[in-house]
Amino acid sequence: MSEMLSQANDTLRNLFGFSEFRPNQKEIIEHVLSEKKLLAVMPTGAGKSLCYQIPAIVSSKRTIIISPLIALMDDQLSSMKLLGVKVEKIHANIDRQEAIDAWLRFKNGESKIIYMSPERLMTEKMLQSLQSLDIGLFVIDEAHCISKWGQSFRKDYEALSQLKELFPESNVIGFTATADEATRLDIADKIAGGNAKIIVRGFDRPNLYLSIKLKRKWQSQLLEFLSNRKQVSGIVYCLSRNGTEKVASFLSENGFNACAYHAGLDGDTRRKVQDRFMTEEGMVVVATIAFGMGIDKPDIRYVVHVNLPSSLEAYYQEIGRAGRDGLASETLLIYGLDDLVLRRRMIEESDAEDEYKLREHKRLDYLLSYCETPDCRRKLLLNYFDDKIDECNNCDNCLDPPKLIDGTELAQKLLSTIFRTGQYFGQVHVINVLRGMEEKNIIDKGHNNLSVFGIGSEYSKDFWQSFVRQLLAFGHLRLNIHRYGSLQITNSGMDILKNGKLFQYKEIKNESKVKKISREVVSDLDENDQSLLMKLKELRLNIAKESKLPAFTVFHDIALRDMAVLKPRTSEEFLEINGVGPSKLEKWSSPFMKIIEEHLKAIEETH
Repeated sequence: MSEMLSQANDTLRNLFGFSEFRPNQKEIIEHVLSEKKLLAVMPTGAGKSLCYQIPAIVSSKRTIIISPLIALMDDQLSSMKLLGVKVEKIHANIDRQEAIDAWLRFKNGESKIIYMSPERLMTEKMLQSLQSLDIGLFVIDEAHCISKWGQSFRKDYEALSQLKELFPESNVIGFTATADEATRLDIADKIAGGNAKIIVRGFDRPNLYLSIKLKRKWQSQLLEFLSNRKQVSGIVYCLSRNGTEKVASFLSENGFNACAYHAGLDGDTRRKVQDRFMTEEGMVVVATIAFGMGIDKPDIRYVVHVNLPSSLEAYYQEIGRAGRDGLASETLLIYGLDDLVLRRRMIEESDAEDEYKLREHKRLDYLLSYCETPDCRRKLLLNYFDDKIDECNNCDNCLDPPKLIDGTELAQKLLSTIFRTGQYFGQVHVINVLRGMEEKNIIDKGHNNLSVFGIGSEYSKDFWQSFVRQLLAFGHLRLNIHRYGSLQITNSGMDILKNGKLFQYKEIKNESKVKKISREVVSDLDENDQSLLMKLKELRLNIAKESKLPAFTVFHDIALRDMAVLKPRTSEEFLEINGVGPSKLEKWSSPFMKIIEEHLKAIEETH
């Protein structure tokens, strides 16, 4: 054993070029070389691949490394071959002859390490062929996929639980970057009948800045975040294939080097996107969750979610693809209540057992709490994985602590509106009643005659939407997916409504510095505003002539009237103008804001 440990140290230095092991690596390698059952949970970037590659190289027996990620297998195999290690691979993206040749080299002992996808390994023919070989080690990477509690459970991966019975003389070990306690115990049971030692490396990634914004206009929020990041690489995650295409097109239109990546694209297109991401500077890939897993790109500087992930495990794994080189990187999650409704519906409409659905709802509850917490985000995130830290000073809540306000009376107004409308409607209808909006469906249902009609009119729709999310996060409301996302009051919510139990809410900052004003106000311009409007129209005409466009395609008259009254002087304010989107903002906002600035300066000089 001591000789093998010495060889492991030599391999680390002389083959991989590292002077010393990272935290927990040596302990894990010693455990593997002692042929003991093991589950290692290590965050992305902690060097888990060395923990099974070094024992595989040092051991005289054969090793099979199983991964669901073709990109991971290809990257690791290429890296090991460059170091002179003889290693093979068999997966769906190689042709039949390549697979036969790889298998023969492994079988004949020319190579004693082979990477396999679970689908290729768990065929009857392959399992029978392996019985005659001396397999010392099976390594299950991305082992959370084997657990029914894991957020990426795959039925074909669960079949790997048979390995401990099929190869009783071989050691079966698992590695994953993320797993809560229930998932860890389930994995250990699947790979070793519960007898595996579980080693959990600290989950903290202190170089990642964590931030969350409520979804208002995702386009402007995304552009604002990316505005000074065109020179660095990043990933934007979306929930759907269509979403990736939409966001990628939007970013491309606004001058970003952006590509979509999802399972609906053919393999050649996906490979080209991945190759570009690995080699080009300043590229952003807009993807579903599959992208980034197994890609050895250490300098991803940011990860953005424009939809709510499925769980904190998924979120942690996805943001973990940023900053693997240990340098400062940023994460942003933009989410809205619509995302939550969709996630709830996806759980309910799945074919899973009720116990699984209940657990997934609980995971979503915790994620919502994470999104709405006024406390340190990293502390809450790590607590989910049974890891502890003090305040991190590298999240939005630590650097800009939210103010807590007594919202008991406001909560009673909202809860009373939900109660009096029958707990049968979603947030849009409830908020419209609360704000006194005389819409047809409200009048048809007689809700304009309720005592609660208009009692929250002094607050904006955005304010009430955020308030609803906070009540949901604290468990005072719940979404009934079977009633199309209707808001319903829980027992603790009733305690606030009936007994006045204290409810403090996180201060809701209005990200829009300028409110849109009604058409009636805009139509009555004073002399100075009328003068400004004429200057804006003249500028619009000149731009239209130069661009050979009809004037209204630059800006409608309504937009120019808004500018004359609101006088936007920043990009954020300009986006509040009717008819202004990110594309027009980038193309034409500067000359129009310059006219407005000059106009205001001239007025100041005359007074």
